[in-house]
Amino acid sequence: MTGVDPGRLDDQQLMKELETIHRTRHDTLLYGSNDALHTHNERMAQLEGEYLRRNPRRTVATGRTREGARERGLAES
Repeated sequence: MTGVDPGRLDDQQLMKELETIHRTRHDTLLYGSNDALHTHNERMAQLEGEYLRRNPRRTVATGRTREGARERGLAES
């Protein structure tokens, strides 16, 4: 594994790691080697998995669901 085990990070550290990995995602996809992209994918999955484990009842915005997106699409038509 690359980096600290996400389960050992406190909530603030976990959020900082998530912000960093999401910020670097686009450049890694466009310009990183296959190995770099694979490592990035694995680490992002670990961090996001830990976030979801800690926050199973997180707030989900209606517009971020399929139904909400469909409603938004109808309103824009």
